[in-house]
Amino acid sequence: MTPNQRLARHLKVATAVARESVVRGKDLTQRQREFLAKAGCLIEIMKGWYLLAPPGLDAGDTTLWHGNFWGFLGFYLEERFGKDYCVGAESSLDLWAGRTHTPRQVIIITREGGNNRIDLAFGTSLLTYRDEARLPAQLEKFRGLNLMPPGMALARVSPAFFEKDRASAEILLRITEEQEIARGLLEFGKIAPANRLVGALQAIGQAQKAQRVQEILSIGRLIVKPENPFENSGGLIGSHLLIRSPYAGRVHALWSEMRSAVIENFPPPPGERMSKAAYLQQADDIYKNDAYNSLSIEGYAVTADLIERIRSGDFSQNSPEARVQQDAMAAKGYFLAHQAVMGSIGRIFDGESPGQVVERDLQTWYAKLHQPYVDAGTIPAYSLAGYRERSVFIRHSLHVPPPREAVPDAMEALFAALAGEEHPGVRAVLGHFVFVFIHPYQDGNGRLGRFLMNAMLASGRYPWTVIRVTRRADYMAALEEASTRGGIAAFSRFVAQEMKVDWRSNHD
Repeated sequence: MTPNQRLARHLKVATAVARESVVRGKDLTQRQREFLAKAGCLIEIMKGWYLLAPPGLDAGDTTLWHGNFWGFLGFYLEERFGKDYCVGAESSLDLWAGRTHTPRQVIIITREGGNNRIDLAFGTSLLTYRDEARLPAQLEKFRGLNLMPPGMALARVSPAFFEKDRASAEILLRITEEQEIARGLLEFGKIAPANRLVGALQAIGQAQKAQRVQEILSIGRLIVKPENPFENSGGLIGSHLLIRSPYAGRVHALWSEMRSAVIENFPPPPGERMSKAAYLQQADDIYKNDAYNSLSIEGYAVTADLIERIRSGDFSQNSPEARVQQDAMAAKGYFLAHQAVMGSIGRIFDGESPGQVVERDLQTWYAKLHQPYVDAGTIPAYSLAGYRERSVFIRHSLHVPPPREAVPDAMEALFAALAGEEHPGVRAVLGHFVFVFIHPYQDGNGRLGRFLMNAMLASGRYPWTVIRVTRRADYMAALEEASTRGGIAAFSRFVAQEMKVDWRSNHD
């Protein structure tokens, strides 16, 4: 048996016992563990627990861990505590609000066992403490974890939560039924959280909901004096918007929080009105530079297809022949998609709504980008329709895109935000950022995000802008700052800097 065949056999066993990409050491033999670890396919989370990784993954790459952090917790906590545990209030709210970032530490309340800090991979940790009195009687299962219901967690979370993460607080107050909010407050039985939540509802323009909560609480003999826990009144999310999911709510909240910083850090639209023909010619003139510099973002997963390619000896994708073929298909797809984007920009110049043009044409851009792969038989034709069918990870990022089932709602919110935005610079910067934040497709999100950015720049007669490969690190750092810490100023300035490059001379 060749080493590749042995690796494929062990990976098949490990995949069968894994939950997502998490493997218990006891489910593999010592020989299997040692072989897979030597091949770089097992990354230790803690003693006896591993991540299943594809061969060749850099041992210091945190991507796989961030993508599977919550999946590991669900598997580990069920194994150790069964049903007798609960994720703490703040982390419960993070998950209910659609925040999938990896926290440095998660607090777990347990019925049995002592207080214990467990160090996990890449500087993260778990703090478990026994407190049967504070373990809620009612729990809800979400993503394999025992969480506090939203109303209960809102009642128990500290006042600092409302300032630290206003977007999550507002999303949860908007999507949680008033009966559930009131029930959580009555079960907790403390007046300060009741004053805070009713005041928060009033502050974000949910006066009727605040009144109904207050009425239910008064029946339970909890008399409220509302107090606003936010610095400022007024909601991030327009009261006219119907929020179907926390992910859609987060798109609207991000847009509202970030747009003023974009306007402050991005130049106003050019005063001169370039003709459609001149604009399209300018974009065409720098096409080669644009195509060369446009990069994609990759994800990781051990799949049945990967195992078969390893077994058959066809795993090396970096052979000269394979590389040339892949490059040729990517170049052809980029050209086809670029032509489709040019057509969309033409309609924007003709007076059509920029947001509506993108909503109508985005799927065509995606299909054109991947059409050569369908023609070559490397991906099925049906993959050209619709959004991604599984989770994706962003290399070296703490941000994990929303789960696949959340993508349609999040994209609908993005299209609504684009259609309702008057400032073309905001449409361009936030359109790009929010698109890659959602990561709606399995592949090509970076290229499509930059196409979207340029279509929106065109709507304000800003020049077609190339993100240079030599500045990739700055580009990714600015997107990471926006995704994980909410700061869009750096990305706004970055795009503005790249927009100034004169491509009539040579550039790296």
